[in-house]
Amino acid sequence: TIEDLRPAEDVPALRRLVSEGLSRFGYSGHWRHRKRDGSVIEVDVTSHELSFAGRPARLVLARDVTETRRLEDQLRQAQKMEAVGRLAGGIAHDFNNLLTAILGTTQLLLRDLEPGVTMRDDVEEIRKAALRAADLTRQLLAYSRRQVLAPKVLDLNTVVSNLDTMLRRLIGEDVQLVTELAPHLPTIQADPSQLEQVILNLIVNSRDAMPHGGRVTIRTAHTRFTGAETTAPLPAPGAYALLEVVDTGTGMTADVKAHLFEPFFTTKEVGKGTGLGLATVYGVVKQSGGYIWIESETDRGTAVRIAFPVVAASPQPHEVLPPRVESSPAGETVLLVEDEEAVRRVAAKTLELSGYRVLTAKDGPEALTVAARESGTINLLLTDMVMPGMTGRELAERLVVARPATRVLYMSGYTEDAVVRGTAAAGLAFLQKPFEPEALARKVREVLDGRPGQR
Repeated sequence: TIEDLRPAEDVPALRRLVSEGLSRFGYSGHWRHRKRDGSVIEVDVTSHELSFAGRPARLVLARDVTETRRLEDQLRQAQKMEAVGRLAGGIAHDFNNLLTAILGTTQLLLRDLEPGVTMRDDVEEIRKAALRAADLTRQLLAYSRRQVLAPKVLDLNTVVSNLDTMLRRLIGEDVQLVTELAPHLPTIQADPSQLEQVILNLIVNSRDAMPHGGRVTIRTAHTRFTGAETTAPLPAPGAYALLEVVDTGTGMTADVKAHLFEPFFTTKEVGKGTGLGLATVYGVVKQSGGYIWIESETDRGTAVRIAFPVVAASPQPHEVLPPRVESSPAGETVLLVEDEEAVRRVAAKTLELSGYRVLTAKDGPEALTVAARESGTINLLLTDMVMPGMTGRELAERLVVARPATRVLYMSGYTEDAVVRGTAAAGLAFLQKPFEPEALARKVREVLDGRPGQR
């Protein structure tokens, strides 16, 4: 009978529909059918009334749309996450400017307040809150894939091995950590600090899913996708280095899995998590050109698999620079260009208190005018990357033509401009907003004391 085709849980709905009459039973609809082997597929059903051998009958067409629905769901999820990512990235940009002003102002206030003063405690609380907000903003940028990365050619096995001691301290004594690293693993290209953050986030999630102890396995492998795989999210054909984090924890329901990568979605109790852990992982992986998918069942653990495209290059060695004795400011001139007034004011005050002579401008054209009027040396151009009318890169290129001895330090809160995202990768001096006065002063000194010709 037609009930034999339906999963048991769908039979009551089918009976209700049939009881309403054959005329109502003639509409097209979406159902689930049970195959001979017991598996369930999704079908679009269309029925047509007809006369067969003199008797009223129906021709019923059931079209298997299981794969189509899966792909549609993936597309909707991707579109939703892209929209949220754009919103998050835009908000993060404005927040970074605000937080730079807040952090800078509070730090400057703390310089003038003696320890033990009641107001100092209040200012410290403001600073701590701003730092927490800055951390959330960084995670939003990672999720939205609009952070500035410094990718390097890496050996995935080396990254995992270097984290081993930290991970074992992190998971506690009741959780066993097992590493299975494939020999001769090909190299990948990624930001090492962001990749470490991905691994840490996954291990923390596994630990939290095993409140009574268990085992978490970190595994690497070399694999190749042909394009014929059914595994989401269908990696493009090619060679990949695979990173797997598998635990024996509580697992997840299908409903939870459907929302895993959404920012601020969490199953943890209030105060135990922000819901940005996996969202951050997703953003870092996608911005690095990789793919991520998760397999999990309730009470049967979780397996997170990440595939990074391999590159034909040797790992870049970690650059260890000889200790450098930093010089003190000697009245060097800094041209500060920033379109956000609050940030410009805080940065200028910070540099002046540090002993620099500061020239300010709100955009590129004004900066060129200020530089043309300046008869002395401009030792450093400190410029925002994105400003109305002229970008920081364009300003720097025009300024150093007339003043080739001027060093350049870029700063930015976020931008979709590929030029900005490639700044760190190109080895140019860069300071990520939000920053505190000490970080600004230290970076300025570092650039001024850098190797000759360093830009």
